[in-house]
Amino acid sequence: MERVETSPSAPVQEDAPDVHTRQARLFASVAIGAIVADQATKALIRAWLAEGETWPAGFELIHLSHVENTGAAFGILQGAGPLLVISSIVGVVVVLALLYTAPAGDRLYTAALALVLGGAVGNLIDRVLRGEVTDFIDPTHYPAFNLADSSIVVGVIALILLSFRPQASPDEGTE
Repeated sequence: MERVETSPSAPVQEDAPDVHTRQARLFASVAIGAIVADQATKALIRAWLAEGETWPAGFELIHLSHVENTGAAFGILQGAGPLLVISSIVGVVVVLALLYTAPAGDRLYTAALALVLGGAVGNLIDRVLRGEVTDFIDPTHYPAFNLADSSIVVGVIALILLSFRPQASPDEGTE
């Protein structure tokens, strides 16, 4: 960490751009990782399984199924592609605004936002390029989903849990 000192009696300060650069790198790495993992697994499912096909057949707990979903989670809003594209774009803008206002150096908050953004962009890519989202993780008695959906859920749960952290008061540490 680079330190800047203006005079022998001046307080030592952290180089602020360094903190923001690390935060941006973390955000980009997690978001891009989520997008790449999502798109790669969807491409593999489309290549290996015909639409509607399940593997392994007869396994009752969880299996892989090639499902094309024109709606949202749990199959709601089928055929509402333009509405879902617009809502995804709004979600991306909201996440970026939250990142902009994020406390410097809060890695957990940054990573959680990146997971939400990565998942939203992963499904947005499918909706824009294909008009539907490929779902494939298919637990018994639960609708199929994909890694983008998982990224969004994990990110949102993390954000909720992080909201319960005790906040430092502005006076803390000044005594």
